[in-house]
Amino acid sequence: MFSSILAFHVIIAAVLVVIILLQHGKGADMGAAFGSGASGTVFGSAGSGSFLSKLTGWLGAGFFITSMVLAMLAATQGGSGSVAIDAADDTTIDVPARPVAPDRGAAPPAPPRD
Repeated sequence: MFSSILAFHVIIAAVLVVIILLQHGKGADMGAAFGSGASGTVFGSAGSGSFLSKLTGWLGAGFFITSMVLAMLAATQGGSGSVAIDAADDTTIDVPARPVAPDRGAAPPAPPRD
């Protein structure tokens, strides 16, 4: 369930970025008044303001809701929130209780032959 909500959240974020970049600023209508092009004719004679503004609002609300749901799901799962830290906690390292002393009666290594 967490993965499906996360995927939906990422899709909403990507679409929200595209929709925001499609909108024109407040000063864009001034350039259209002096003949630089038709303002908002793609979305009808009313312009793109109302359609894109409503879509941005709905996508923003969806992004906020999915953010809250993901935060609540992450909080109820418990843990530190990091997979790497959780995996490191499960590993154990075998450390000897005391260091092993070298064998003093062993012969020294032979010198290398040429």
